Amino acid sequence: MKKPQLSFWQIWNMSFGFLGIQFGFALQNANVSRIFETLGAEVDEIPILWIAAPLTGLIVQPIIGYMSDRTWGKLGRRRPYFLVGAILASAALIYMPNSPTLWVAAGMLWIMDASINVSMEPFRAFVGDMLSSEQRTTGFAMQSFFIGLGAVVASALPWILTNWFEVSNTAAEGVIPDSVKWSFYAGGAIFLMAVLWTVFRSKEYSPDELASFDDSEPEEFEGGLSTKEEYNSNGKKQLKTGIIVLLIGLILTWLLDYNNLDKELYILTIGISVVGLLAVLSGRMQSVGNYKNGFVSIVNDFQFMPKTMKQLAIVQFFSWFALFAMWIYSTRAITGHIYGATDAVSKAYNDGADWVGIMFAFYNIVTFMVAFLIPVIARKTSRKFTHMISLMLGGLGLISYYFIRDPNILLVSMIGVGIAWASILSMPYAMLTDSLPSNKMGYYMGIFNFFIVIPQLVAASILGFMVVKFFDGNAIYALIIGGVSMIIAGITVMFVDDKG
Repeated sequence: MKKPQLSFWQIWNMSFGFLGIQFGFALQNANVSRIFETLGAEVDEIPILWIAAPLTGLIVQPIIGYMSDRTWGKLGRRRPYFLVGAILASAALIYMPNSPTLWVAAGMLWIMDASINVSMEPFRAFVGDMLSSEQRTTGFAMQSFFIGLGAVVASALPWILTNWFEVSNTAAEGVIPDSVKWSFYAGGAIFLMAVLWTVFRSKEYSPDELASFDDSEPEEFEGGLSTKEEYNSNGKKQLKTGIIVLLIGLILTWLLDYNNLDKELYILTIGISVVGLLAVLSGRMQSVGNYKNGFVSIVNDFQFMPKTMKQLAIVQFFSWFALFAMWIYSTRAITGHIYGATDAVSKAYNDGADWVGIMFAFYNIVTFMVAFLIPVIARKTSRKFTHMISLMLGGLGLISYYFIRDPNILLVSMIGVGIAWASILSMPYAMLTDSLPSNKMGYYMGIFNFFIVIPQLVAASILGFMVVKFFDGNAIYALIIGGVSMIIAGITVMFVDDKG
């Protein structure tokens, strides 16, 4: 039996919550570096402070996905997580701009991002649950539309409050401007209301209904082990691999310490060590017959992820490395390269920081304008070709920052970024869902987040080091590196096996 075709308004209702989710993310992306600098962060400290965001996604999304696959109650399967995440994220948004110190702000970013992830991860799986293969590209495009729309308003909100309502965009040293504070208050309210709309205006298929649909289990899915002997053999392999990876991580960490290298680099080496340790634990548990638990299931499902997902992982790595470079360094790059300002208290700096908000708003305008055009192009060509062209345009847009001195012309650069962002939010997920089993949709959507998080961890580890050591603290070069990375992503997408 095939899933029934949903109407435009049904897809609208089930996607509307993303308006609030992206409102929170856009406020975070456009203003957190500004908050950190206002509270005293140096240029090479910004990436390490931002590390909270990807780390929480790395931890939270697979767990929430695994749990939501196994949840069923009065609100359904995914909607309880939408609601809980929205309540927590709204509270964090309201408190964030009132952080008294830099490290309190960093802690609030951690809490806020974890809460947003609790809401966001099940939304991706929700599309896979509710829509047939033919409608999934449209479903993710609808999410892209709301992401763009929410981000437009959220990114521009400090500028709007300052220029339309005369709310101050400057404050005493170490104090967050009122325009930023009131933007975050509004964001908290909008986040909660938008998610409530989806929770109460959409329904979900029961587990039995989902199992009855034709696309519940892709034919070529190879994941899973069944017998004790298979688990034992797999456990021994994991144990051996885990020990090797753990030793590599520990040796690299020792070398960093011995040579007194930058602390940001420890993120990579400790991360490698943790991966090795998890494989050792899972392998040991399987080899002694203790394999009927969630931890082993999570590790093994990661090991046996579908081929299409592995190919998309490479594309995602280079795409999100570029995006993270843009989000954490645009404020510093524009205020320094275009406005010639480095003092976070100065009017020139705050004017430049406000303009970054406008730039981010503009690329999101482009995103929601082209959100429904991208599926049309994909149907006439292919999803891979459409995504490749979009990423190329985004990469060229980031590189063009370097050659522009008039801030108004930077909006042209944002056209390419906006097209790339619209495609990143829809095409990879549309290609991915066709390769996933329905009973593990949430978990694999959470695992897919690894390939968003890992490039952000790498960016946080090396970009600050590279900007200071090789480019004399000039942040504009981080954006050039990001542009090259996005072009590489565009090349690699053509090697993906798209089953749709």
